[in-house]
Amino acid sequence: MAVNYQKALDETLSTLGGNVPALLLHSCCAPCSSYVLEYLTKYFNVTLYYYNPNIFPAEEYYKRLNEQQRLLGLIGTTNPVYIIPAEYEPQRFYDVAAGLGNEPEGGSRCELCFRLRLEETAKAAKAGGFDYFTTTLSVSPHKSASLLNKIGKEMSEKYGVPYLYSDFKKREGYKRSIELSNLYGLYRQNYCGCEYSLGKP
Repeated sequence: MAVNYQKALDETLSTLGGNVPALLLHSCCAPCSSYVLEYLTKYFNVTLYYYNPNIFPAEEYYKRLNEQQRLLGLIGTTNPVYIIPAEYEPQRFYDVAAGLGNEPEGGSRCELCFRLRLEETAKAAKAGGFDYFTTTLSVSPHKSASLLNKIGKEMSEKYGVPYLYSDFKKREGYKRSIELSNLYGLYRQNYCGCEYSLGKP
């Protein structure tokens, strides 16, 4: 039976009891983070972790990072948001994607990419003493929330930091991200990020 990750998130939020835990939120880009920040800053002190070695070319990587930083100066959030721009390590992506360039979007190459980014987020969450970690990736209709939550669970068990289960596309989260992107004039890229995804949704 499929897990309702929005319900799982609701259950976690209901246990906070007015406490405001520290959340390390992996972000892939400004548009995807917009709705998630609007939502989660009501409950958490959020630090964005921008770790995306998959993005190609380097100019695109920095364009997305700059747009992410610009959004933080525009969006109104209940609690303040900070950002950690991680080192750009494209070779790490190419190492995990070796031989998988012809895989379809959403296939094994993408799973390994998700795993790479979520593991680095879990490591950073542990090193930084965060109470939870999660990712904005599930807001996209092209990303499997089930797979992302499965990987998040594995990394939580490996590094000892609770993963915040979620499916941010639920409750029209993706639609809201488009509305916020339009409101703030955000750059919305037309491919996921890696060179293999160029020309694909």
